[in-house]
This record gives sequence, structure tokens and C-alpha cells, in this order.
Amino acid sequence: MAKDVIIALDFSSKEQVFAFLDNFKDRKPFVKIGMELFYAEGPEIVKEIKRRGHKIFLDLKLHDIPNTVMKAMKVLSSLDVDMTNLHASGTISMMEGAIKGLTREDGSRPILIAVTQLTSTDQTAMENDLLIKEPIDKVVMHYARNAKIAGLDGVVCSPLEAGKVHETCGQDFITVTPGVRFADGEKGDQKRVMTPSEARKIGSDYIVVGRPITASEDPVKAYNRCIEEFLG
Repeated sequence: MAKDVIIALDFSSKEQVFAFLDNFKDRKPFVKIGMELFYAEGPEIVKEIKRRGHKIFLDLKLHDIPNTVMKAMKVLSSLDVDMTNLHASGTISMMEGAIKGLTREDGSRPILIAVTQLTSTDQTAMENDLLIKEPIDKVVMHYARNAKIAGLDGVVCSPLEAGKVHETCGQDFITVTPGVRFADGEKGDQKRVMTPSEARKIGSDYIVVGRPITASEDPVKAYNRCIEEFLG
């Protein structure tokens, strides 16, 4: 299974994005377009970054009734992204609808993964805010199993949970892990974090890295450091 570092393009305008991507002269990193950028610039930003030769993870975390998600995924599939996602808490039926909408007439589709619990959520927040009393790792594994039953390719999870997801759902079930920071960096608002090398050892397939690269004085150097630490 291919492993890679995905850069989170957490910018609010296309000018900022292209200024950042222009730093990479000879490489075309896999990038993530999230809500902030997509809502600011719309589908055209996806098309332009794709034209530049980048693989794209479109991170919109859909969560709605199955029919609405199915129709939305059909639109996202036409953007030729490589990966997209939804919330596993939307139920198996919603995830099955997403697969149906995402699959093109020729049978191809982007990788579809489900968010289990956000990496900013810890046990206390889950119990107090969501009234979920089960241990967070049990909840994550339950959501991961539901995603596999629905036919998804994998899950977004904390790197702390990636190894157990593979034990529960199989080695081919993809783990995409945000919450990755350098050992000498700041955690920011992430609660459940690991370094790139730790994520590699525990079994993450893709790591998503934002501020440690995008806010670096030398983004290319920071990206190369991630690649070296994660891919070895």
C-alpha cells in the first residue's frame, strides 16, 4: 500500500495557496483542501490545483441524510479528486449512499474515508459534549468497523489509533492520520498527536501535516523532513 505525506492547505485564498505551492519547484506534493479554502474559492480551486499536477484530498467531512450525501458525492466525484471523506457518525446507510454517489459510470471513484473522532476531541469532551460514555478507542473502532461494513476504503483517525484500526479492520484498510507534529514543534489545538516517525512505526498509511509545514520559514525543508521521518 502506498504511503504519503499530505500537506493541509489551510489558507483562505487562492493567492496564498499558489504562493505556497510555488515554493515546490520540482515536486508535486499530495495536498488537502479543507472547508476554509473550498468555501472561500469554490470548486475552481480544486480544478486549478489538479491542473498543476497535485493529488488532492478534499476534506469536507459530509454529514447529512443518505440521499443528500449521495447527491453531494456525485458532484465531488466529478471534480476528479483523489480522496474525500465524511463523518462515520452519519450511519452505515449514509456511508453506503456516499459510495453510490461517488462511483462513476466506469466504476472508478476517489478513495473514500470516514472521520471517526476529530483529533481535537478527547475523552472528556466526548463525554461532556456528546454524551458518549464509552472509551474513545472503543468508539473509534466501532466507527471504523461500520465504515468497512459500508464499503469505505478507510478512516481518518488519530495516529494513536492507527495500529488498532489495522488490527480491527485489516492491513488494507487505510488510515489517514492528522495530529502529526515534529517532536520540537507546537501541538496547537490537537490533543492526540504523534511525530511522523512515530506515526510510521504505529502503522499510519497517510499523515496530514498542516502548520508544521505551511507556517515554516522554509516549507520545502519542513516537507522534506516529514517525508524523511515518515517514509524512512
